[in-house]
Amino acid sequence: MRVDFDPAEMGGPAFYRFLTSVVVPRPIAWVSTVTPDGTVENLAPHSFFSIASTDPPIVQFTSIGRKDSLRNVEDTGEFVVNFSAEPLLQLINATATDFPRTFSEFDYAGIEREPSRHVRPPRVAVSPVVMECRSHTTLHMGNSTLVFGRVFLASVHEDYIVNGRPDAELLRPLTKLGGDEWGTLGTILHLSRIPYEEPAM
Repeated sequence: MRVDFDPAEMGGPAFYRFLTSVVVPRPIAWVSTVTPDGTVENLAPHSFFSIASTDPPIVQFTSIGRKDSLRNVEDTGEFVVNFSAEPLLQLINATATDFPRTFSEFDYAGIEREPSRHVRPPRVAVSPVVMECRSHTTLHMGNSTLVFGRVFLASVHEDYIVNGRPDAELLRPLTKLGGDEWGTLGTILHLSRIPYEEPAM
């Protein structure tokens, strides 16, 4: 027997909790931005995050409501996605509070910055992978805004590269589940795709 969850009957907030409990695990974009005058550098995790295109390289995160990250991207056209690694859980969680836009999560959590090469927002120095992005498109949908950013530079600490690419086991990605639940990588399964072969005539 199944239990039905009807979004029309439940309402938005309740169905949000349902969606975030079943669309799991979700990678986390730890997004750094800067205010238009350059005086405040913001940092916040966004767990609605994915790749939107590979050529050109475009990544996407979703702002539910009008978060500071969204406002800063709209005003400056720039952001950095910092990789969310398991050892950084406490720092990432500390930046998830809904602080005022004039408040720097970098300063609050004591997170070391490093300068970006192509955009104004700083990188998180301890993040193993960073992607410097410029806004490509924003798409408003319901109570959310999808932010698409073209990646102009990706930078990886050399200790995390194996055979020419970042290694998942070394990166130890952190993911978001439902409620206050977080996920870690767990067991990696290796299974090759089955190639299609034309039937013999």
